[in-house]
Amino acid sequence: MGIAASATAFAADITGAGATFPYAVYTKWAEAYKASTGNTVNYQGIGSSGGIKQIKAKTVDFGGTDAPLSESELDGAGLVQFPAVMGGATIVVNLPGVKSGQLKLDGATAAEIFRGAVTKWNAPAIAKLNPGMALPDTAITIVHRSDGSGTTDVVTHYLAKQSVAFMRDVGAGKTVNWPANEIGGKGNPGVAANVQKIAGAIGYVDYADAKKNGLAFVALKNKAGNFVLPSGDTFEAAASGANFKVKGMAPDLLDQSHKNAWPIVTATYILAYEKGSDASKQKGVVEFFTWALNNGQKMADELDFVPLPGNVVKMVEAEMKNIK
Repeated sequence: MGIAASATAFAADITGAGATFPYAVYTKWAEAYKASTGNTVNYQGIGSSGGIKQIKAKTVDFGGTDAPLSESELDGAGLVQFPAVMGGATIVVNLPGVKSGQLKLDGATAAEIFRGAVTKWNAPAIAKLNPGMALPDTAITIVHRSDGSGTTDVVTHYLAKQSVAFMRDVGAGKTVNWPANEIGGKGNPGVAANVQKIAGAIGYVDYADAKKNGLAFVALKNKAGNFVLPSGDTFEAAASGANFKVKGMAPDLLDQSHKNAWPIVTATYILAYEKGSDASKQKGVVEFFTWALNNGQKMADELDFVPLPGNVVKMVEAEMKNIK
């Protein structure tokens, strides 16, 4: 056993809670980290709002959120924030006979559907984008997150960028004012299950959950005017134009102008204490994420997340020096 390995063996076991979006990648990292170092990391996917609440209440060693905190919130709570991994949210549908990528939507029409203004699948706005497709006269059921969610935050901010009416009627944030033709689901898995159950449903989940559950996702028209499908390549295209040098390391990754960019891309963030009361736990958080960023990128890729670019990893390592 080398000196480095024996040194890390003394780091404390740590716990985290928050966003369900990165749950698969954090648990995979934790398993591999334990196999490599013997240290345990326990992460509970309870939603971004829950993660923020718990880190502020000092009941976990780190929090996970898809909706980054502002500079003033971070300063007020004495927290450090950095991205861990990137991914995309997808719009998914349950339309008999319609496979992934066959149904095309643009941002404006998606916003009209999610604000309850377009209520039938054969509505003219949808038909116009899908010439030649036999669209049913089925009623649209909106499936959304019932818990405070970073995925909701990302998707509603994207839809609000496309439509003033969506912003006015529904809003943008971790919880919003959904219209009447809707049903809630807990976590990304809850939304996926409801979309699968209800013919005529439309919902939103992260890409990994959409793939895992075999859900049909829509092709979305991006800022450059191209219909694109969610994939590691289209997420990466969106990330390529982002500036991570801002305080809190949270650039806006939505609706980027690259010709291949998927429009709903986000980073998911870790919140840690700037000055924690337990030195070994603070050290544990830094060691785990340093290990994950350097050893876990292939695992992230295999789970359909987008690893942080190398220059961003270096910035995160510099930011983690503020965790004392």
